[in-house]
Amino acid sequence: MPRKDVVTTQKGAGKAPAERGEWSHPFFAFRQEMDRLMEDFFDGFRTLPFGKRSDTFMPHVDVVDTEKEIEVSAELPGMDEKDIDVSLTGEALVIKGEKKEEKEEKGKDYYRSERSYGSFSRTIPLPVEVDTNKAAATFKKGVLTVSLPKTRQAIEEAKKIAVKTE
Repeated sequence: MPRKDVVTTQKGAGKAPAERGEWSHPFFAFRQEMDRLMEDFFDGFRTLPFGKRSDTFMPHVDVVDTEKEIEVSAELPGMDEKDIDVSLTGEALVIKGEKKEEKEEKGKDYYRSERSYGSFSRTIPLPVEVDTNKAAATFKKGVLTVSLPKTRQAIEEAKKIAVKTE
């Protein structure tokens, strides 16, 4: 990212800010830069829970490539298995879903109702050919686990390379 100076020296620096105009005041430029830095910093925190960002979300996914299979785990808290669609297309695993959340709270002097809806789609490219007939998916305690056994050919083509020290 290119660096830019926040405070610049201008001709007529002895003039009062009102004479130069609000937009050219060095503290205005400083404030703009601080606002931008704060927005960039806090923008990362908006994606923490469930990858949530306003009305969209993206579940966190782990992919483990073992000798005999590829295992994909996706964190889908608050979802039911009926809201999840798992499919294999070509050389990729596609996980789609829709999350609906409604909260209602009533008190003596208040009523609060919150609703959030959103859908997601994650496409995970597969590094090797998998046996689609033996693929399996389980959903337990908010975690989707998909087991994708490698084909015999993919297992046989894997070659271990020895690492030597110099």
